[in-house]
Amino acid sequence: MVHLENLSKIYRTKRGEIKALDDVSLHIEQGEFVVVRGHSGSGKTTLLLTIGGMLRPSMGNIVVDGKDIYSMGDRRRANFRAENIGFVFQMFHLIPYLNVVENVILSSHSGKKKTPEAKKLLERLNISGRETHKPSELSAGERQRTAIARALLNQPKLVLADEPTGNLDPENAAEAVGYLSEYHRNGGTVVVVTHGEAVDQFADRIVHLKEGKIQQMEDNG
Repeated sequence: MVHLENLSKIYRTKRGEIKALDDVSLHIEQGEFVVVRGHSGSGKTTLLLTIGGMLRPSMGNIVVDGKDIYSMGDRRRANFRAENIGFVFQMFHLIPYLNVVENVILSSHSGKKKTPEAKKLLERLNISGRETHKPSELSAGERQRTAIARALLNQPKLVLADEPTGNLDPENAAEAVGYLSEYHRNGGTVVVVTHGEAVDQFADRIVHLKEGKIQQMEDNG
C-alpha cells in the first residue's frame, strides 16, 4: 500500500542543513494499522505529510497504492490525494465560516451531492443534530469527529492521522481512536503519528522514529 525507499527530507537554513528525515525505508501493507511514535522534532509529521503527497522529499521514492505520487504533476497528485487519502490533524483544520456538513463535504469533488452521505456518516459518528453548527460552536470532541467524518467521506484507501488525540480529553480521545479502529477493521489502512502510547493498543505495528531515522519497529499483534 505504502512503500518508502531511502527517503530523506532536508531543510537548508542559514545555520546549515537540517535532516528532518534521514534515509527512511518503510513498507506498510494494505489493511495495516501502523503507529509512528517519536518525540517532538523526530520527523514524524514530516513523514506523514510526505506520505500524503503534501511535502516533496529531497531524496528517495514514495509509492502509494502502486503510484509514484511525486512523479505526478501537482493537479494530478491533488486529485489522487482527494480520492485515496483521508487526513486527520491534531488542530482539526476545519473552516471556521462553514458549518459541520459543509466542512465534511469539502473533501469531495462532488460537493453538495455528498450531503446525504455526509449526514449518515455524522450520525454514525454521534454528531447528528449539529450539522448546521460552525466549528466555534462545537466541543473539541465534536470538532475531531467532524474532521474524522471529512477524512472518511470518500471511503479512502488510506487514512493519515497526526496526533489525533492531542487536543482531546481521555474520553473523547478513546472515541476518536475507536472510529479509526473501526475504519481499519473494515479493511482500511491507517497510519497514526504520535508522541504518546494511547493508540498503541490498536496498532499492528509500532515504528519508533528519532532524529529523522527509524530506530526500531515492533509487531504489536
